[in-house]
Amino acid sequence: MPLAKLAGVGDLGAGRAVRTEPIQQRSAERLDALLDSAAYVVDQVGFDRITTAMIADHAGASIGTVYRYFPDRVAVLSALRDRSMMRFRARVAFDIQDSSPQNWWQAVDLAISAFVDLYRTEPGFHIVHFTERQSVAGGPAAHTDEDPEVVAHAGEDSFPVRLAAVLSEEFGLDGGPELLFRLEVAIEIADGLLSRAFRDDPDGDSRFIAECRSVAHGYLVSYYGGPEKD
Repeated sequence: MPLAKLAGVGDLGAGRAVRTEPIQQRSAERLDALLDSAAYVVDQVGFDRITTAMIADHAGASIGTVYRYFPDRVAVLSALRDRSMMRFRARVAFDIQDSSPQNWWQAVDLAISAFVDLYRTEPGFHIVHFTERQSVAGGPAAHTDEDPEVVAHAGEDSFPVRLAAVLSEEFGLDGGPELLFRLEVAIEIADGLLSRAFRDDPDGDSRFIAECRSVAHGYLVSYYGGPEKD
């Protein structure tokens, strides 16, 4: 079922950056609370200035509790990014199932709407732009084997791959590498415009949001024809 795989609750590896996997419910709740605190601090100071001490302080936990689960601040931010991406994917899958779009553009538009809404309502959501290459000073970080941005956009369980499967199987677009490439381009365009929309406005600059929809629609329709933008 394409929508079930689109949600991808396990494929972004929420525990990939975690030092100790939380097995018991209490440990899982503690881990989630640490990520909630990280999200709050990200919104306050940005992900380039966040420290593990800030996260511990806001969570009301010791610094040792943070290091029990995460080896460093980069690992915290990576886990937060993974969680944000999983929530986005689950939201898109739910909205498509709940709204029953009539064509492929309505499905893509639901994904854009979900991204916009999470920017507005999900604390720390702009962490989705974080990569492990960034350090506290904003320069290159120490080398890591996996970069979350690479992981999130590569592999058979990536969001673009699963969205392509939905558009192909549910709405009849020709699948394969061409559709995947066009979707990746559209996603990069949309991501850049939405990032700009929320750079200075927590509610999002409506001009950039509208332009995101217009540009993404125009780009995809130029290859696949079809539905008018509502």
